[in-house]
Amino acid sequence: MDDNEMRPRLWLDDLSVGQEFHSREHPLDAEQIVDFASRFDPQPFHLDPEAARHSYFQGLAASGWHTMAITMKLLVESIPLAQGIIGAGAEIAWPRPTRPGDILRVKSRIDEITPSRSRPDRAMVLAHSVTLNQNAEVLQDFRARLLVFRKEA
Repeated sequence: MDDNEMRPRLWLDDLSVGQEFHSREHPLDAEQIVDFASRFDPQPFHLDPEAARHSYFQGLAASGWHTMAITMKLLVESIPLAQGIIGAGAEIAWPRPTRPGDILRVKSRIDEITPSRSRPDRAMVLAHSVTLNQNAEVLQDFRARLLVFRKEA
């Protein structure tokens, strides 16, 4: 049993506006960047350090989708919603590239909770998550609407 399985699961009534969540760290290296890119985003600036040096990024950079995938794993671990993280729309920005050697962590905050008018067992929760590197620089800014359920009676 891992730490996630032992953590209490959160229901709607366990959440409050302003509540914060912090993830563990995920170290990223060039091998992970190239592996992800070769399978899901095969562009030269994600695959080849030499080609990347001559690109907009001026060096190897992780795919934004790789940063998002790592963020998602860290979110699932750090916000243990009882019914899972169920997205209902999002906005995402990558203000700076994720690089080999970066150590990623996610800081999340509950910004809004809007109960459903027609389904009292649920609400739409607006969560704002930033993915930071070891220097506390924002690599990704992610605002997601999540469907969260009340605990069954």
